[in-house]
Amino acid sequence: MAADIAAEALHGEHGDLASSVYAMATLFALDRAGAVHTIQGLCRGYDVVILDRYVASNAAYSAARLHENAAGKAAAWVQRIEFARLGLPKPDWQVLLAVSAELAGERSRGRAQRDPGRARDNYERDAELQQRTGAVYAELAAQGWGGRWLVVGADVDPGRLAATLAPPDVPS
Repeated sequence: MAADIAAEALHGEHGDLASSVYAMATLFALDRAGAVHTIQGLCRGYDVVILDRYVASNAAYSAARLHENAAGKAAAWVQRIEFARLGLPKPDWQVLLAVSAELAGERSRGRAQRDPGRARDNYERDAELQQRTGAVYAELAAQGWGGRWLVVGADVDPGRLAATLAPPDVPS
């Protein structure tokens, strides 16, 4: 529900909700908090669980929207609210697919063209925000925000990536 409201806000609904960095970050955090038991169950039941746009995404976008870096107040707040207060599990690994904002923009435009129901949202249409967000992501990775990071390029070999990320006792 919270993610649906956030998505609607990013497409122009709900008045000025999307203009509040902390309101949007809270909606994304509450969405993840609503799935915490599912995430914990998956972690107990499987050796590898992959989640797209986890807590670091909230830190990167929030900091970028406020023109802060990874050491700023927004990223610290996200860490406190999501990991400490809401109890989300810290990831064993975080993978940053380091691509240019231009390539990310091309891909989002392509998705929107292929799928009419997948219109680009306000964040995706803001090229400057995408540049800043990419820079904050790189800083988060460099400082080990929230755990271990692996930075890979668009040409990453999926098999080698899986072998790197898999726990030592899991055959790759």
